[in-house]
Amino acid sequence: MSRADTLSIQLYSGRFMASLEDQFKLLQSLGYRHVEPFGGLFADVAGLKALLQTYGMAAPTAHVGMDLWRSDAAGTARICRDLGIATAFVPAPPQGERDKDAAGWTAFGQELAAIGKIATAEGIRFGYHNHHWEYGKAPDGRRFIDLIFAAAPDLLWEGDFAWTIRGGGDPLAEIARHGNRLVACHVKDLAPAGECADEDGWADPGHGTMDWPAIVKAMDGVGPVVLVAEHDKPNDMARFARRARETVAHWG
Repeated sequence: MSRADTLSIQLYSGRFMASLEDQFKLLQSLGYRHVEPFGGLFADVAGLKALLQTYGMAAPTAHVGMDLWRSDAAGTARICRDLGIATAFVPAPPQGERDKDAAGWTAFGQELAAIGKIATAEGIRFGYHNHHWEYGKAPDGRRFIDLIFAAAPDLLWEGDFAWTIRGGGDPLAEIARHGNRLVACHVKDLAPAGECADEDGWADPGHGTMDWPAIVKAMDGVGPVVLVAEHDKPNDMARFARRARETVAHWG
């Protein structure tokens, strides 16, 4: 079985499509059998579950926002379990909570650690998905991503290495440093400077500037990692989803 056969895809990528069912139909036609739901879809859990069943899709991972965890962490974990989700990631701090100092990021890590204990008790693995904010630094040079992880020793990680690069980090160095937490990865890419402006500078996987073969080799050295195709703003969902599978298929 090739990596493409188990490749998942973040459903946020197709949020501009006419309906969620249209996205499921497209993904099924392209050979996808795994998807990664995002927070907004938990407003209709029954509808999401029905589509997963109808189209024969599994959701090994999901993005679940802090609002749901804060309102009822145990109940949110049970919803994930009912949907067949094995690992849930907080995708980002809530809007308005992203401009933190070192103490703020440490406190956020402590909150994630507390939620993680509840989720784990309900049988759900719990982790965090990075953007670029976490690669900022305190005045003494400490990086916020390191503060989060130090405050949450058991927190898992879904690496978004395109955002890592936008934050000034090095994917290979991050894998070497925090690879023991890495259980999933967003497969996306960065367009060359000045290109894909209508897609906010993102590119289809394998069609940008990132050295994915080197990143994949590094990930293979730390253990099994769920690969999840993502594009934050594709102007052609079908093209992106097709190219993502083609790229990952070349990785063996």
